[in-house]
Amino acid sequence: MLIAGLGNPGPKYAHSRHNVGFLVVDHIVEATGDTWTERRDYAQARSSLMGERVTLLKPYTFMNRSGEVVAERARFYDQLEGDLVVIHDDLDLSLGTIRIKMGGSTAGHNGLRSIESDLGTDHFVRIRVGIGRPEHKSQVKSYVLQPFAADEVVHLEPLIKGAAEAITLYMNEGLKPAQNAIHGKDFLAA
Repeated sequence: MLIAGLGNPGPKYAHSRHNVGFLVVDHIVEATGDTWTERRDYAQARSSLMGERVTLLKPYTFMNRSGEVVAERARFYDQLEGDLVVIHDDLDLSLGTIRIKMGGSTAGHNGLRSIESDLGTDHFVRIRVGIGRPEHKSQVKSYVLQPFAADEVVHLEPLIKGAAEAITLYMNEGLKPAQNAIHGKDFLAA
């Protein structure tokens, strides 16, 4: 299985809302005691989750070009049709909400659009991590690139752990049981 966390490289974006995918895979690598191997366009770690060998991935090609690395690594490891999991931020979900789905619309998310374009399919699992939405549509770009607000930072740890839990539930039980366990759960109350 290939698990790709989406984000933007570099310290400027390290704690931004758009980088929640990076934060989740960083958490998994830290929890398993594995280490990242750095390449020019990505970082990758080999790990074991639920007794299965997995590859964790952080594309460094910036969000809008995530598909270049994700598609290349998915083909390299032959991880398509349910064996590719992408973790990303979602403006349409409030902070503390996590959803799992297979395929579907990109909902304007440029990282997902890039992956779908480069893979030639939308048939991969998405772990959608809610970051909330700014008051005005014109603020979206700056909102996703800003660090989490001080009152949101206290909720990051349970949210990141919840997204990691969603992955292990999917791996262990399948899509529908994972959805039933995760959907409706408030990770801010965890």
